[in-house]
Amino acid sequence: MKIIKKIFIIAILLIIYTYVLAISSIPNNIIVFQGEDININTIFGIKISKIKNEYETVLTSSEIQTKDLDGVGKTTLKVNLFNTVDVKDVNVSIIPKTTVIPVGTIAGIKLYTNGVLVVGMSEIQGEDSISYKPYENSGIKEGDTIISVDNINIASTKDLVQIVNSSKGENVDIKYLHDGQTLECSIKPTKTNVDEYKIGLWVRDSAAGVGTVTYYEPKTQMFGALGHGITDIDTGELIKISSGEFLTTKVLSIIKGEKGNPGKIQGTVENQKNIGQIYKNTEFGIYGNVSNFTSLNINSAKELDVALREEIKEGKAVILASLDGNKPQEYEVEIEKIYVTNNYDNKSMLVKITDKELLEKTGGIIQGMSGAPIIQNGKFIGAITNVLVNDPTKGYAIFGDMMIKQMREVK
Repeated sequence: MKIIKKIFIIAILLIIYTYVLAISSIPNNIIVFQGEDININTIFGIKISKIKNEYETVLTSSEIQTKDLDGVGKTTLKVNLFNTVDVKDVNVSIIPKTTVIPVGTIAGIKLYTNGVLVVGMSEIQGEDSISYKPYENSGIKEGDTIISVDNINIASTKDLVQIVNSSKGENVDIKYLHDGQTLECSIKPTKTNVDEYKIGLWVRDSAAGVGTVTYYEPKTQMFGALGHGITDIDTGELIKISSGEFLTTKVLSIIKGEKGNPGKIQGTVENQKNIGQIYKNTEFGIYGNVSNFTSLNINSAKELDVALREEIKEGKAVILASLDGNKPQEYEVEIEKIYVTNNYDNKSMLVKITDKELLEKTGGIIQGMSGAPIIQNGKFIGAITNVLVNDPTKGYAIFGDMMIKQMREVK
């Protein structure tokens, strides 16, 4: 009898756990295009409804479409359990369908951090020839961001060096970000044998590289690029930026990709023209405003609708890519798989490069091609994001609608 009771209790706990997971997996905020279905996965007993008034439910989760909501703007859906208990609200932003100009131009990227990013730590040899670890027990870890020292905001590594040196070995009070929290600590700098003071932290205040501009939206003069975020090479963390620049770039060379060894486009941003400003670095791309339209080297007559993901089909498509820094060219690809319900990462489609000319030049997808726009049936459908290391002819792409929604969300 006791065994049956235990089994019953365990079963109840598992059921409760399943419902807690299901409810927590429902997003608090959703952005959809007008006319797009709202895809929210639920299990038995969980209902998502649009309430017309206190007594009338007009929609349920099995039939919610934006055409049945209140048009462009914001609305709220109610999540309830067994039509009895309200458990959460889902805020829905409905945005109008838009048109963009697919770009495909290689450009340079410069990002500047909000504060300085800690990328390493090392012992400091003091003037007495003894090694010290000033940072020890401070709580600061690699990947944290130092935002102020002695209540002075830190904008660059130069700022940090100057303030630490001016301390003359007295404790400095540091504010830093760790996992989204602002924390404080105190560190006593060590004096070196060359009359400098150091705290043993390696930091970085900027990052640079090259990538592909995906699209330009004429209505807003905004752009999206890469289809993925820029992470720090040392910490692997998404770089939190205060600002950034998009620049023209000079392509220096192309290293062809092969199995187990991805290729890359090498370029420089030195002495190049400014294209625009970057305001956000996200997991789904970087976004900003264009201030120098002519530098994008695009055809303004090629404005295309952004496809809903339900419109994308397996089969032939083309990408736009500029491998020599000149006008982008079309290259044939094959959409092999489409993950329609994926809203969680930038692996929305599996794409295979089939164009012989592109395969000859690059071996497939290479670093620097991230962001290359994909066009199918006269519509912009997405952008290249990743390469399969063991087969550089294949890689993943993000849905175009995800990039537009992200751009709207972070504006």
